[in-house]
Amino acid sequence: MAVLVNDGTRLLVQGLTGREGAFHARQSADYGTNIVGGVTPGKGGLTHEGWPVFDSVSEAVQETAANASVIFVPPRVAGDAIVEAAEAGIGLIVCVTEGIPTLDMMQVLALSLIHISAPTRPRLSSYAVFCLK
Repeated sequence: MAVLVNDGTRLLVQGLTGREGAFHARQSADYGTNIVGGVTPGKGGLTHEGWPVFDSVSEAVQETAANASVIFVPPRVAGDAIVEAAEAGIGLIVCVTEGIPTLDMMQVLALSLIHISAPTRPRLSSYAVFCLK
């Protein structure tokens, strides 16, 4: 198994202020994952459960040096969230959203930026394998 998450992983949670994002961020942090912040458009400058919240992934990457992202957003915006993370230079993106419109995912795949692997669990650990090219 490839180990893509280690002590140097700095995880950003897209959708941190939502119920699922907050729940899984707490669980991941309890498991030892280094959560550096979250992204929820319109809530930048706030904190949520002790983590800073940013309006965009690029802003979060500049401020926190995040190098991985996990996405907990509704299906209608999940494709855009994946693209935003990739364009901000995030090297490891995990999206566990179900029901993403097929056309949105085709547009993500057309970018030729990512390899897609089915998640085994929503908490990012060295046991869940996802990778970018």
